Amino acid sequence: MENVTKVIQLIPLNYYILLSTLLFSIGVIGVLFRRNAIVIFMCIELMLNAVNLLLAAFSSYRSDPSGQVFVFFIMAVAAAEVAVGLAILTMIYRNTGSVDINFLNKLKW
Repeated sequence: MENVTKVIQLIPLNYYILLSTLLFSIGVIGVLFRRNAIVIFMCIELMLNAVNLLLAAFSSYRSDPSGQVFVFFIMAVAAAEVAVGLAILTMIYRNTGSVDINFLNKLKW
């Protein structure tokens, strides 16, 4: 475990922050501009993984395992979110024949 910590600390923390910011920004752009519900779910997962990367990096740099435990709980919540989201998408596709978000506006009327 000490070897992994030493390897991670060879890479400056600023690189982890930059990569995590880039991944989170890609996820936000995907959620805002894409209309396919499956792609939106993938972008939400990308944002959660960007946060997980940053938490793990800070946890490693501070030698505090609580950040890694928090990452474990975020992954468990993300898995539940994917299961429920895909079940909802399956039912929407069965009823409407499309997973386009703009098409779902017609369900209000």
